[in-house]
Amino acid sequence: MNEPIYSYMKLGTIAFMSFPAIMNGEGPILETIKKLAEDPYFTAVECSWIKDWTTRAKAAKLLKESGMTVCYGAQPRLLTTGLNINDLDENVRLQALESLKEGLLEAEELGAKGIAFLSGKYEEATKEQSYEALVKSTKELCCLALERGMQVELEVFDYDVDKKSLIGPTMYAKQFAQEIRWEYDNFGLLIDLSHFPLIHEGIEESILPVKDLITHVHIGNAVIDPALEAYGDAHPRFGFPGSVNGQEELVKFLRTLLETGFLNKEKPPVLSFEVKPWKDEEPEVVLTACKRFLDEAWRLV
Repeated sequence: MNEPIYSYMKLGTIAFMSFPAIMNGEGPILETIKKLAEDPYFTAVECSWIKDWTTRAKAAKLLKESGMTVCYGAQPRLLTTGLNINDLDENVRLQALESLKEGLLEAEELGAKGIAFLSGKYEEATKEQSYEALVKSTKELCCLALERGMQVELEVFDYDVDKKSLIGPTMYAKQFAQEIRWEYDNFGLLIDLSHFPLIHEGIEESILPVKDLITHVHIGNAVIDPALEAYGDAHPRFGFPGSVNGQEELVKFLRTLLETGFLNKEKPPVLSFEVKPWKDEEPEVVLTACKRFLDEAWRLV
């Protein structure tokens, strides 16, 4: 592709994955945001919860000054606490929902236009009841978001490997998204290249059925051999030993998104790295390697 990549997308990274020390809502949050805001490669950044309100206010100021598009991932609010948004225990479900509502208001404070989250655990025996609980929670979250002019996105995760989330296979995600969209047009799906191998699907299989429901994308890598390091939803760097998403897969991913019109010049969407340093790998080095990898893939599209 000869045209600049920025003509078709806003490039970002998930701050709490690139720099996992801040995933719990604490740690060097301001330093991390400042570092990303000073990097001209990025025109978007994805943040998450910031527990201290003074730190959050300073982060909001930094983000406003940066001119970057801000996104908010509420996944850590659920994954680090064990909360389940489709829990069949009503008290637990409401706790999870309350946390996501708090996240929505926090996202607004940081300058984000929406919030992304993931479904809770998949259990075959209670699949239908869990689905109904998820519908109930999501509609309530979408209602609050709509009142504030904001978007809600559900990220599609694996259902039987690592996170074992209800949503889930692509066709199930499609069914769910269509049901929510029937009532709330501020809802969409977030898909991640690194999750496709984990849900046992190919690139077109994971994109084409939901092409009109996708509002946000991540790119990353995965290891699907349980005998190897970083197996599961660990988001290792591109080129990691035994990983399955290489240059060919990323090029095909980008081409498919272009062909479906998701990547476009009229309203460029956010595309972010979801790559996490493995063990003692240096976050800055891994992030720079991601940039090189994407730049080369775009040249080949």
